[in-house]
Amino acid sequence: MVDYILVAIGIIFIIVGLLGCIFPIIPGPPLSFIGLLFLHFTGFRDFTSNFLLLMGVVAVVVTIIDYIVPIWGTKKFGGSKAGVWGATLGLIVGIFFFPPIGIIIGPLAGAIIAEVARGKEFSKSFRAGLGSLFGFLLGTGIKLIASGIMTYYFFKELF
Repeated sequence: MVDYILVAIGIIFIIVGLLGCIFPIIPGPPLSFIGLLFLHFTGFRDFTSNFLLLMGVVAVVVTIIDYIVPIWGTKKFGGSKAGVWGATLGLIVGIFFFPPIGIIIGPLAGAIIAEVARGKEFSKSFRAGLGSLFGFLLGTGIKLIASGIMTYYFFKELF
């Protein structure tokens, strides 16, 4: 009975981990990894210590990369700290007020607005906004790949 409860909790963590790849407030890959750990402590699994260590490292590294890539994208495309903050605030506003398209439009608009408010011309501000959007999408893709792999192994071992 305990195994089934742990599996159910693991499935919840896997699902929330996948959602966390899209919603920036939720740390997706670490939650997916926790789902793997719940499955590990049941009779359904066959994970090695090396596999769990590797997946834990992947979860940490991908989470760190996810915070760096949007900043890198904004700066690479000519944005400033104001653009990075604008993209972050735009993402938060977009998620809550304009879901689901706000996840894409929010960072773009936030970076553009912040850069224009800082005095940059619109074309340079738009370029910084595109960098922010590129960084966000790249980070989201990396998180989805990592959590997707963990989800695959979770269900592979479960069935």
